[in-house]
Amino acid sequence: MARVQLIVPDEDKERFVRQAQREGMTFSAWLRAAAHARLEERRGLFSSAEDVWEFFRQCDAAADGPEREPDWAEHLATLDAARRSGAGAP
Repeated sequence: MARVQLIVPDEDKERFVRQAQREGMTFSAWLRAAAHARLEERRGLFSSAEDVWEFFRQCDAAADGPEREPDWAEHLATLDAARRSGAGAP
């Protein structure tokens, strides 16, 4: 089994340990469970290419925006106008 060093602020560690205790787990087991839960959040979103295309079809159907995406030249013109007006990012 591998050993992993984790650096967290003291107050976070104390909160994590207390939560692990409330759940009847060791701190190490609680961290592993949290990591596994995070991985599971990402798993199964799309199981095939068709799932991805269906996701985009649903996004298109739900869109309240313009009928089409601006082409690249339009994006660049919008960015350029924002920069000239001072509305760009700092």
